[in-house]
Amino acid sequence: MTLNLRLAAALCAALSLCALLAVPANFPALGGDARLTLAVFALATCAWIGTPIDDTYIALGAGLALTATGVISSDTLFGTLGDATVWLLICAFVLAAAVARTGLAGRAAAFLVGGARTVRQLTHLTTAALVVTAFAVPATSGRAALALPVFLALAKALADRKRLVVMLALLFPTVILLSAVATLIGAGAHLITVSVLWEATGDRIGFTQWLLLGLPLAVTSSHLAAEAALLTTTRRADREGPVHITAEEIQRHSDRPVTGPWTQAEKRCALLLATVVALWCSEPLHHVSPAVVALIGAVVASSPALGTVGLKDALKTVPWSLLLFMAATMAMGVALADSGAARWLVSGLPGHVGPAVFLGVVVAVSTAAHLVLQSRSARSSVLVPLVVAAAVGAGVNPVTAALASTAAAGFCHTLPASAKPVTLFSDVPGVPTYTPRDLLRLSAVLAPLTAALVLFFAAAVWPLLGVPVTR
Repeated sequence: MTLNLRLAAALCAALSLCALLAVPANFPALGGDARLTLAVFALATCAWIGTPIDDTYIALGAGLALTATGVISSDTLFGTLGDATVWLLICAFVLAAAVARTGLAGRAAAFLVGGARTVRQLTHLTTAALVVTAFAVPATSGRAALALPVFLALAKALADRKRLVVMLALLFPTVILLSAVATLIGAGAHLITVSVLWEATGDRIGFTQWLLLGLPLAVTSSHLAAEAALLTTTRRADREGPVHITAEEIQRHSDRPVTGPWTQAEKRCALLLATVVALWCSEPLHHVSPAVVALIGAVVASSPALGTVGLKDALKTVPWSLLLFMAATMAMGVALADSGAARWLVSGLPGHVGPAVFLGVVVAVSTAAHLVLQSRSARSSVLVPLVVAAAVGAGVNPVTAALASTAAAGFCHTLPASAKPVTLFSDVPGVPTYTPRDLLRLSAVLAPLTAALVLFFAAAVWPLLGVPVTR
């Protein structure tokens, strides 16, 4: 569908809904605030789907409209910028800038990948290294940019084995996207989910609980996806030959040493990062907020005496547009919940749907949503408030439903434009990479595989970790 057709279809749908909502006799159960909220929500969603306008601009316009019409207060709109999750992400980016400045990522890549002797070992060691980066670099696009030099080094070392290079080009963005669920800071969508749950149900998911629930899923899905990429892209002959990637080959694509003695800056940064992650994971013991821990870490990382990056330079790496988008969509979520619009939207759903069927529908819709909404955060902004409201009516634990929706929405591999990491690795100058056909072949296997895996974790694994399917 061309852009003009998408725009026309989205505009017609939004205006039709607004016209229906404007007639008081329609939907008598809806209050005035709920009508306004649904109209703004519909217009914003259609704008995200059908127009090239920046997602953040649309979200800010929606938040402003809800404030100007009195659906939410100005304190609610501006207060979302002061939310702890926003500060957590800001400080995490400062820490990531400190890590990137030292070159620790290159050392880790040389250490892990250099030990591979077979194609399968190289695939899974690369996967393990990419999963670990979820703890150091927030946002999937940042991790993709950090991993690109490592991919270039591997591609040059394997230049005579084109199919392996194409497989690695698929592997990098696939694992980056699927492993984001490992941590709360892995994607902005996670922070939106946490905020919606808190506002709608009073349930608070902390860094440690998210880690406990998300890390096993991230590790399992990433390594299964690695096997899928390997088997759908290469032939048996491609996988049989030995491989040997040297540190020197990785060094040629890094401006920092990847071998040799560690510098004092590298030692301090590694110790700081390990301390911050350990404090995040031990939150139940010391009860210090992850945002406060992150702020302490950011202050130390940018300090003149102990830091490895200046605060001004570190703040330049923070995606302020993403933070504004998150804040505005959090305000939209508050309006959906407080106005009763979310409850009304799900009130027409069948009331006797079992938990298994409900979760199956949630996971299926969330998995396919990237075909309509390319922004991961926008998908969570639209889906999670509705999923949480519907879960209460279906007797399903809202935490389970919201986590399942967010995890399933991490699959966005169907088209090169479906996610920024996929776009980045689809066109690397001087390196053979995948075609849309390669991507579709992998997606045909990966979409049902990841959806089934999320359902399995929601039904069988998360209840063992304290998050039951029903309440």
